[in-house]
Order: sequence, then structure tokens, then C-alpha cells
Amino acid sequence: MSTEPAAPHIPEDAMRRLAEMRPGQATSLFTSDLSVNEFLLVREAGFRPLGLVLGSSIYHVGFQMGRWSKNQELDRLSQAMYHARELAMSRMEAEADLLGADGIVAVRLEIEFKEFGNDLAEFVAVGTAVKADEPGEWRNNTGKPFTSDLSGQDFWTLVQAGYAPLGMVMGSCVYHIAHQRFRQALGNIGQNVEIPQYTEALYDARELAMSRMQAEAEQLHAEGIVGVQLLSLPHRWGGHTTEFFAIGTAVKPLRADHHITKPQLVLPLTD
Repeated sequence: MSTEPAAPHIPEDAMRRLAEMRPGQATSLFTSDLSVNEFLLVREAGFRPLGLVLGSSIYHVGFQMGRWSKNQELDRLSQAMYHARELAMSRMEAEADLLGADGIVAVRLEIEFKEFGNDLAEFVAVGTAVKADEPGEWRNNTGKPFTSDLSGQDFWTLVQAGYAPLGMVMGSCVYHIAHQRFRQALGNIGQNVEIPQYTEALYDARELAMSRMQAEAEQLHAEGIVGVQLLSLPHRWGGHTTEFFAIGTAVKPLRADHHITKPQLVLPLTD
């Protein structure tokens, strides 16, 4: 996607909250949505939480017609869904930057369509800003704190094995799936038969989302992407229009050799 996010705007209340949490403040404390186990493993990995950071964007998702009998991407809607998420992500990163964070772990990206306006949706990005105990090149090649949707446990495993997250990468494709013509639908009654136009539509839409996610990882000079999710999100567009959304964490090697911790057998003592 070529749309550039606007300059991040942080509300005054958030600025005051973040200022109080900056390291070195007499009354500083951290906030986090990490579980106890995640918090302890993030600390074990050599990072300390600084505070919960978030970004929000309430976005009017426009309307675009698709031809009844044609498979096609609705590019205007694809751009809207991507841009709204990017706005929320950039504001979350700006909050982490104000805290002096090296990265953000356990990021969640959520969408909620609002009842106070037609086609209005709030896009929210939330995560825990962290700072490394030891100085290092943890920020990505754009100068921003790294972002990762990996759990605290997966983040610990990744760092222990000699890899570091670069950033969350994503790709979006809103696609209109053609309707079957009446005679075609009638001829399929009672038969086991593939519907080629449906297969081609879903295949093409997923491929577009995946390729856009991969392009973002290449811009970060990543070695690969882990924890990829490929989601089908119908939202409010009806049965024949769906968003295919691909998201994962781009990673880079920290060193040439990688030590992979061997799994251990754990026997619970409960019944």
C-alpha cells in the first residue's frame, strides 16, 4: 500500500501519563497487559516493561461497488483498512518513542465498528513498551522501536535463540467474490463439484494480502516472518465481500550461531 500515515498525534492526557512513566522519574511505575508468566519471561530475556502504549484511529470506511458477476479487489476499501491500522500503529509507536523504549511486545490490533455512525470503525493498537537492560541495536532500520505480536513466552524463545523482532508487518486485501449465475448454481444442486470462480477469488485475495505483508518485511531487511496469521474478516460488507488480512512479526538474526533450547518434559502433579 502506498498511503502514508499522517504525523502521529498524542493527546495531552497521554503525554502527561507517559511523562510520569519515563525512566528516572521519582514516581515512575510501569503498566502492562502482560500476564505474570509473560512479564517474568520478558524480564528474563533482558527487557523491562516501561508502560502500556496505545494508538487509536476512528476511520470512515468508504463504499465501493463490485460487479455482481466478477471477482475483483476493491482497492479503495483495501487502502482504507490498511491506512487506518497504520495510523493506530504509528501512534502507538510514537508513545513508545516518548518513553525511550526499544520496542513493543504482545501487540494487539483490534477493530470495532461503532454504532454512532454508519461505516465508522475504531482501529486500536495496544502493547507493552520495553527497554533492553543492555544497550544494543534493537530498533529497526527506520529508527522506530520494534513491534511484535508474539506472546511473552515466544518473545523470550526468539531472543534466547539469537533472533530479534524488527516490526509487525501486514497486508490487506478487500475482495468482492462474484455471485454464481442462476443456471450454474442450479446445475450444482446435489453434486460434489468445485466452484472454480470461488476458489480463484479466495486464492487470489489471500495471495495479494500475503505478498503485501512480505513486501513490508523486505523493506525492513528481515530474514523472515514468524507467527503469521491469515485472517478472513467479513466486517459489515455482506457475504460476497471479505477482507483478507495477513500479519506477522519480521525478524533478524542477532548472531551467526543460534542456540535452540531443547524442550523439557513436564509432568503435572494434579489429577
